[in-house]
Amino acid sequence: MSPMKLLIYAHFFAPSIGGVENAVESLARGLAEMRGPNGEAEFAITLVTPFSRGNFNDETLPFPVIRAPHFRTLIKLIWQADLVHIAGPSLAPLWIAWCVRTPAVIEHHGYQATCLNGLLLQQPGRTQCPGYFLSGRYEKCLRCFAQETSWPRSIFKLLTMFPRRFLTRRVAANLAISQHVMNRQGLPRTKVVYYGIEDPYVSLKEGPVPQRSEELCFAYVGRFVPEKGVLVLLRAVSLLRKEGRRFSTLLIGDGVQRSELEEIIRRENLSDGIRITGYLRGEELASQMRGVDVVVMPSLCEETAGLAAIEQMMRGRLVIASAIGGLREIVDGTGLTFSAGNEFALAERMRAVLENPSQFRELAQNARKRSLEVFPLRRMIEEHAMIYRQIARPGTVSARIAEDASLP
Repeated sequence: MSPMKLLIYAHFFAPSIGGVENAVESLARGLAEMRGPNGEAEFAITLVTPFSRGNFNDETLPFPVIRAPHFRTLIKLIWQADLVHIAGPSLAPLWIAWCVRTPAVIEHHGYQATCLNGLLLQQPGRTQCPGYFLSGRYEKCLRCFAQETSWPRSIFKLLTMFPRRFLTRRVAANLAISQHVMNRQGLPRTKVVYYGIEDPYVSLKEGPVPQRSEELCFAYVGRFVPEKGVLVLLRAVSLLRKEGRRFSTLLIGDGVQRSELEEIIRRENLSDGIRITGYLRGEELASQMRGVDVVVMPSLCEETAGLAAIEQMMRGRLVIASAIGGLREIVDGTGLTFSAGNEFALAERMRAVLENPSQFRELAQNARKRSLEVFPLRRMIEEHAMIYRQIARPGTVSARIAEDASLP
């Protein structure tokens, strides 16, 4: 028996920062550590990405990473693999896998198989898309994407959507990271596999979120881009500060909107209560988050799942999130939600917490309990492995495990 040769293709990977990158690395690490009944490796992982290494040390990972391979090399790698896992419907590996008949699994972290911009967000108004591509309203798709790029690029993008959709309907399995993504994509052979993360109380030896008596701290963690709705948070903060409310706000991240955010902070005289840290990772991030009571996720787009929300819920921290997409599904009654893009509704939620913080501590603890039950890392890895075993080629450790599991 040989380990299953699993090729994981990720368009973005470390040192790129984001939820997809974190999820792919966690999955690859977990699968590389899995062992069969006799202690043999169940998976031989190879990760392929077009993203450059930069100053990241690939040798720290327990699996080989091949970056920006030549097209012929990519064909060879996929042909030699027992199974290909593609993080998002990237066209090149999808087409190659279909041509050489290597079973492929797509994990949909966004809406790239359903929408030209992958966000289901209409431009320029930044409103939810009702699903123009699936309903054949291609002129709407062209106008929307042209707002962000150009008409020639928009036409090219639309043309590539048809083979992408064709191939996603013919893979061995489509994996959705939330029920919302599954329903929105409408693809056959779809299974929901939620994100999973390690319990930070165990893996990072973090303690519970301290219950402090001083003024509360709200935080946003993520990219400073229009679809994340950071401007909505700033407007809500401004409304509450004009009421004389005392609290602090931390913006952890960076992006194209940073200068715009800084200008609004100066114009609204919010500098004494808002601080921007830039991107933080590891201990720097953990150190800043120790003083945070509530995390706000004011997304305008249909978040597929909201890994940042899961991470904070796992820490027993209250999450206030837009009631949109998979984000609403993840919070699921263990946090507070508000209508997307409505700063008055967000301010109302924040005001309620400021007026009675003790009332919401129990809700935050319920969020941790839900996270431990629904979003553990081991569950995510096991569910992926189970799906791979079901479609494994004969002669691999995974195929034997799947065969043994089916015996009475």
